[in-house]
Amino acid sequence: MPEPKSRRIALETGLSYHYLEWDSAASDHTLVLVHGFLDFCSGWRGTVSPELQKRFHIIAPDMRGHGDSDHVGAGGYYHFLDYVADLRSFAGKLGRGTLSMVGHSMGGSIVGYYAGAFPETLHKVVLMEGMGPPETTTPAPDRVQHWVRGWNRARARKPHLYADIEAAAEKLRHRDPKLNPQLARDLAKWGTREIEGGRVFKHDPLHLSQGPTPYSVEVALEFWRRISCPVLLVDGADSNMRLGPEEHNRRVAGLTNTREHVIEGAGHMIQRHQPDALAELLLGFLG
Repeated sequence: MPEPKSRRIALETGLSYHYLEWDSAASDHTLVLVHGFLDFCSGWRGTVSPELQKRFHIIAPDMRGHGDSDHVGAGGYYHFLDYVADLRSFAGKLGRGTLSMVGHSMGGSIVGYYAGAFPETLHKVVLMEGMGPPETTTPAPDRVQHWVRGWNRARARKPHLYADIEAAAEKLRHRDPKLNPQLARDLAKWGTREIEGGRVFKHDPLHLSQGPTPYSVEVALEFWRRISCPVLLVDGADSNMRLGPEEHNRRVAGLTNTREHVIEGAGHMIQRHQPDALAELLLGFLG
């Protein structure tokens, strides 16, 4: 398959985003692929099959503080809705006549908020285990205290060094036993950079601190109720991050036009474990 083009774009939010583009000049249907927490745009490479390339204009950004996109400056933080503002600018600049989005995990939450805030802009939406994390019961003052302390620690902490790409790949496989060795090596190559003494992952270490605002299903439901386009919900059969039936039904009740599909042989990282099955599913739904 042709390699995607690696590009950069300046957003109205003040940051510069890196993204990959598979450009089918014949298509005016843009498909935006939004990765999850501590992931990056190259994680979608296996999903973008030749048939998807023929049918769609595909763009996959590195979200702020991930991959090769800008980190926030001194004094800044990664408040969740900042990603939505970035995505609005990104899609507005690069989208063509028809716009659809796929979001995985954290990226699914971002896409869900976007779809509720700007429902008139979207044709179809796919949320891959993207209906949000479990809610927490930590009191707000305690959470803010943890946030400030975590912020300080993240800025003072030296990044973890890996001797080489193989060592970084081994770390990825340790976190995700379903990840095959060659893909782990590719992801380690794309997702790390070389510094003196070894390699470090590209994401901003500040992401490893807990934010001050807890996830709220009630707030998310306000967005989901405004989504007007068809939504496909995708889960991995072997995922340890699937919501329980009661909580799943509570959240899905906020959507009015949904289909659901479970991909066998996939854990939470569906696009890594079963990219071919995911590509076929996307073709059938988006087409």
